[in-house]
Amino acid sequence: MKLGNHLRRCRFDKGEMTQQELASEIGVTRQTIHSIEKGKFIPSTLLSLRLSRFFGRPVEEIFYIIDENRKERGR
Repeated sequence: MKLGNHLRRCRFDKGEMTQQELASEIGVTRQTIHSIEKGKFIPSTLLSLRLSRFFGRPVEEIFYIIDENRKERGR
């Protein structure tokens, strides 16, 4: 299983903010945001909740599980 995300979409839905702008708001580096968006880094529970609070969306609307065995998104 892998973790997918809609973080890029969330950024654009919030005024087309850049990775750097989001990183500054959340208190991480731009590289961290980039790595999360590309699926190279799985954020901690705390960081996931901070992103959820910032965007005003449930965690499940930002992150989802990809079940590679079934080739579909899990919930």
